[in-house]
Amino acid sequence: MRKGIHPEYGPVVFRDRAANHAFLTRSTLAGAQTGKTIEWEDGAAYPVVDVEISNVSHPFYTGTARVLDTAGRVERFERRYGKRGGA
Repeated sequence: MRKGIHPEYGPVVFRDRAANHAFLTRSTLAGAQTGKTIEWEDGAAYPVVDVEISNVSHPFYTGTARVLDTAGRVERFERRYGKRGGA
């Protein structure tokens, strides 16, 4: 790899504010000057990036996804616009 053209890659804490959950990983956002740091469980300070949603709060991962009533939507569409005739 050429020197000086790639972003800094290092440890970063991603914090899901909605679920009050944080995890430490490596990212190219380590070089971003966010100005915010957090003290992690190991006692070291790492840059922190606040995210709106993560695997802890996303409905797909938590199993709390809403089930849509697709049959009701189809029936309402057919009532409004009529059933389509055969070819």
